[in-house]
Amino acid sequence: MSFGRPLDGPQVRLGLRNLYILPTRFGWLWLGGAVLLQLVGIQLQRNGPLLLSFLMLGLFLLTLHLTHFNLQGVELACGDPPPGFAEGSLAYPLTLRNRSRCEGVQLRFEGGEFGAARSLDPGLHRLTLPWMPRRRGLQPPGCLRLQTTAPLGLFVCWSRWRPSVAQLVYPARVAGVVQQLPRADEPAGALARDRARREGSEEWHDLRPHRPEDSPSRLAWSLVAQGRGSFSKRFVGLGQSPPLLAPDPSLPIEQALEHLSERIWRLQGQGASYGLVLRGEQIPIGSGSAHRDRCLAALARCP
Repeated sequence: MSFGRPLDGPQVRLGLRNLYILPTRFGWLWLGGAVLLQLVGIQLQRNGPLLLSFLMLGLFLLTLHLTHFNLQGVELACGDPPPGFAEGSLAYPLTLRNRSRCEGVQLRFEGGEFGAARSLDPGLHRLTLPWMPRRRGLQPPGCLRLQTTAPLGLFVCWSRWRPSVAQLVYPARVAGVVQQLPRADEPAGALARDRARREGSEEWHDLRPHRPEDSPSRLAWSLVAQGRGSFSKRFVGLGQSPPLLAPDPSLPIEQALEHLSERIWRLQGQGASYGLVLRGEQIPIGSGSAHRDRCLAALARCP
């Protein structure tokens, strides 16, 4: 249930104009019980049912204001979201400031589920909420819903806000074929000849479509089991010149970027050096986490 248009911007303050409140199912049941007691008291001319019904109605009206006051004055603001991969949920940071104690607060992004209810003391709180990106690039997390049913669960008070600070989403990491280009400072066939000389080393470096003459021991069985096709491992010695990576032209661009994302992550884990050529732009060969993040950011922003 949602009323009105969600609030937009990097921060928001909740008040009378952007908070909505309605009875819960239990609240409607409570109100129906109070009305039924009224009818019974009038029909039987008994003061007991009438007194109980008035108490229930009074508590119903008091809870209406208490539930609304629970969120009134709450301030929400975007944090600085760190980059992440599109293969799973990401954590989006938020800051929440409240001047009085808030009971039973629940938050979620659209498409997600509410977590456990939180009781927040007055002050500044730093929260992280999970959300599921749909694609790579700079992506906003969607619409946030903040609600509470405290103190008695008779009413639900809520508001909706769409944070404007986007989060950088890298392509999902999927093992597969990538293209390796010759460096400008070496002959075009040098890299291929170096690989041929070092064929048979213990660490595989690349994948290529499986050919009938390839040995079954070189088959990447993990990819076969996942239904991603038949690929053969290509083994290269540790002394090879650093690769210059590029998307495989035979694959759809999104799939090629996913293969590059996995390859860059794996090379960084091995402490190797590498470069990247993407849409005519080249990132020079380097290593380290800063170089990895630069390459992954280029993949995420690739048009």
